[in-house]
Amino acid sequence: MPVLTRLIPSPVVVDISRGAMDDLAGLLADQRISASGKLAIAISGGSGVALRAKLEPVLPHADWYAVVDGTIDSAVKLADDIKGRRYDAVVGLGGGKIIDVAKYAAARVGLPMVAVATNLSHDGICSPVSILDNDNGRGSYGVPTPIAMVIDLDVIKEAPVRFIRAGVGDVISNISAIADWELSHRLTGEAVDGLAAAMARTAGESVLRHPGGCGDDEFLTVLSEALVLSGIAMSISGDSRPSSGACHEISHAFDLLYPGRSALHGEQVGIGAAFAMHLRGATDQSALFARVLRGHGLPVLPEEIGFSVDEFVAAVEYAPQTRPGRFTILEHLNLSAAEIRDAYSDYAKTIRS
Repeated sequence: MPVLTRLIPSPVVVDISRGAMDDLAGLLADQRISASGKLAIAISGGSGVALRAKLEPVLPHADWYAVVDGTIDSAVKLADDIKGRRYDAVVGLGGGKIIDVAKYAAARVGLPMVAVATNLSHDGICSPVSILDNDNGRGSYGVPTPIAMVIDLDVIKEAPVRFIRAGVGDVISNISAIADWELSHRLTGEAVDGLAAAMARTAGESVLRHPGGCGDDEFLTVLSEALVLSGIAMSISGDSRPSSGACHEISHAFDLLYPGRSALHGEQVGIGAAFAMHLRGATDQSALFARVLRGHGLPVLPEEIGFSVDEFVAAVEYAPQTRPGRFTILEHLNLSAAEIRDAYSDYAKTIRS
């Protein structure tokens, strides 16, 4: 009987610790990613400047590239700038936008990519997807998973706490996304990858049930691990299904209908997840989501991120159009605007009680 197995695309090293960034050069050399230190490092024009000053002495052979925004144009420009320069790897040093740009550019020129996250706002830090703004709004582009993942807890703590909170919302939404995936399996026959679902659900539950707060090293480690696991789950499934359901459709609708007004991704999907759980009749779990989100200082109602009830209803009604072909509780119920308004009224009463 042959032994059947599969290879899981994942980073060769994940370093989540205090001071992890200080040993970046040693880690890359030890893992044979870059013994020469010949790296293309993408940074932002903001916090990236201070980090460059800190790392430049220990990475003397690296070249530094400032990334102005998270657009497809910036990603293509970065790829063009580093093409043919004989680098060992591309390093994305910053938040989600910088890492997504670096992932896309590295894929375009055929180089491995190292993600060095400076905040924990969403699970894109280790995912096989780059979310980039384009002429039509925002697009998802398939890319290889980072070859190495570095998260320095000291640096994470220096970021605005709002970014950590947003990561909490994004990870917790996995639980709602898995419920949508399982619903689709029951009603449409869509295959569920059990390993990917298990990893994404475990990531969500680890944060949902953790008693710590955003200033605790232990909690930040668990949150970091959960974000990495979410990214690996998406690599296993080959798409964003393990971490993206009705919660993300609602968030994408906010982005598309109200450009320039949307809140952080994790804030929006947290609200979307709590409301989606309410829609599927899991009122106790919806209330638990709301309590945990509130406990971490996250919004649970659209008005808390600047949207009226009418705007929220419009976003939920539009949400299925953001992911054609994806089946979630929204596609299943196919609610009218009036029905969404009634459901939201019940949701708001439940979580306020």
